[in-house]
Amino acid sequence: MTSQENLRPKSIDLSHHLNTLSRSRVPSPLKDIIKYMREPGMISLAGGLPHPSLFPYHSLRVDVYTPDTLDGHGQPSDASTGLTLHSEKYGDRDRTGTDISTGLQYTTSKGSERLSSFLQKFTKDVLRPGFTDFEILLNFGNTDAWSKVVSLLCEQGDYILVEEHTYPSSQALWAPMGCRGAPVQMDKDGIIPQALEQVLGGWNEAVKGGKRPRLLYLIPVAQNPTGATLTLERKKAIYDICVKYDVVICEDDPYYFLQLPAYLPPEQRAVRIATEMTPEELLEFLVPTFLHLDWQGRVIRLETFSKTLGPGNRLGYFICNPIFAERLQRASEVMTQAPAGWSQIIVEELLCTWGQEGFLRWVTGLRDSYTVRRDWMCDSLVEFFDVVSAPEGLAADVIAYPKGRISAGKTAPVFSFSYPKGGMFLWIKLDLSQNPVYQRMKANGEANAEQKWADEFWMSMIRAKVLLVPGSYYTPILSNDQRMKQDGAVAYFRLAYSLESREDIHVGIQRMARTFDESWEFRKVHLECQ
Repeated sequence: MTSQENLRPKSIDLSHHLNTLSRSRVPSPLKDIIKYMREPGMISLAGGLPHPSLFPYHSLRVDVYTPDTLDGHGQPSDASTGLTLHSEKYGDRDRTGTDISTGLQYTTSKGSERLSSFLQKFTKDVLRPGFTDFEILLNFGNTDAWSKVVSLLCEQGDYILVEEHTYPSSQALWAPMGCRGAPVQMDKDGIIPQALEQVLGGWNEAVKGGKRPRLLYLIPVAQNPTGATLTLERKKAIYDICVKYDVVICEDDPYYFLQLPAYLPPEQRAVRIATEMTPEELLEFLVPTFLHLDWQGRVIRLETFSKTLGPGNRLGYFICNPIFAERLQRASEVMTQAPAGWSQIIVEELLCTWGQEGFLRWVTGLRDSYTVRRDWMCDSLVEFFDVVSAPEGLAADVIAYPKGRISAGKTAPVFSFSYPKGGMFLWIKLDLSQNPVYQRMKANGEANAEQKWADEFWMSMIRAKVLLVPGSYYTPILSNDQRMKQDGAVAYFRLAYSLESREDIHVGIQRMARTFDESWEFRKVHLECQ
């Protein structure tokens, strides 16, 4: 153990955060039996485990890429080369991997010991938690993980701190429990620490009808939907506030390794090649996690392979203090058991074959791929709109005008956005103040004109064959029948650059620009002038 590790503390006792359900969970007796089956010489007449000879699978072979296969454009440079992963029904004493007879059998809810050991070392070496006694617990990915966090910490009617624009599936889970969102204001860099302090410090239980929130849910890197990434300074400030008010942080961080360099126009950027950045340089570039800052064990970090190895793996893991890990394990025993055996076998064999450095080389290539895709979308926005730097004080990098109209000085901007610093999304904020359709709705006394306009505009884009995600999907739920209301004549949409080709992104933004022209009636004005 290094001197630096000696300085790190153990986690503090946070058991007072456990809810009634979690406190009441008892170990599954059937899972206790499994550990005794592994004792040498044991003859088990206990567990109802199917005999592995009757599994209809003899062996597994998976052809995979080498970790440095992705080229400068994020594509496999040579699909014919790679590695082959093997797993037989019964293990070879010369191999340490999980064989099929073990991987497809009932097991403890902790899952693969070999994979967990790899992730424990990876977490220690790469993420470097601020407390020493962190534990790893496999799960089915971050959706499953968040469900278990809610069942660990939240009582019916609790308030949960959420970002001003929050991931919809996360709140669809707790809303039926009668829980309520406590939104925290954001800007282009994510949650504003002063706003968090204001929410917690000014909490009035009599007015709010509930206790001060004790759980903060956030996506700190490439936030979904806004694409915002918290700086290290903000993370430190947010963590200190959570210590002050005894708040547990749920760090849902699927895009951590997809932090991107700053966007530059085509004429200013050199060709980026994934192999130019070493794993060591990548780790220096990445903003440290909340887990790294955590000296008390109050961070529950949700890790997933969905954005690095594929969402269909349905495999992720918790990193948290021992008290939370033990209670999460008890929940897993009766809710989901262990993650799917096939996923564990394949991911374990892949990571142990690649090694820690190989996995870091792979995610470095992914980062480059999404950098290129981000640039495709930003380039197209600059091509089909007049994009200028935003004035100081606006929570965006740039503002966009209809093409060719800014020089005439006859029009206001139609939306603003920030260049994504990570992940897969670009978030636009529409200014409806000069939109004639919206103005007519307001003049006619239309109730909730902003939402009705956004719904109609979204359908007009669908008719134009370009699909965006409405910003209303990400509005925090304040209660079962109430959502947070946006201030002013604004609407939001999320654009994803992760899936489509360069050509389709280009055409999609072109179609979007035409739809903006039609809604703001710029085409009509142009025809009348002729």
